[in-house]
Amino acid sequence: MSDKFDKVSVGKKANVFFGGKCVSHSVFFPDGTRKTVGVIMPGSQLTFNVGVPELMEITSGECSVKIAGEPAFKTYVAGTSFRVAANSSFEIYAKDEVNYVCSFG
Repeated sequence: MSDKFDKVSVGKKANVFFGGKCVSHSVFFPDGTRKTVGVIMPGSQLTFNVGVPELMEITSGECSVKIAGEPAFKTYVAGTSFRVAANSSFEIYAKDEVNYVCSFG
């Protein structure tokens, strides 16, 4: 996985969630798609509600994730990813600083 995106635009304003425990920026691609690139602070335990399908790619750090309807938490580290269905949710616990890329749709 490359550590950068080429030929994109980046939103100037950060998306700040949960009092700063999660911060991301929107990245806009020439084909009209959007991703977010963000970080979840160490020790944060957060629940995200998802409207559209999401693919979460972990680029650094370690986290435990429980997707709605699944029986248990699973561990994800750099280079792994998970999918969340539309109109669902997931809980995430960041063991350390977790960097991610989120793709929508």
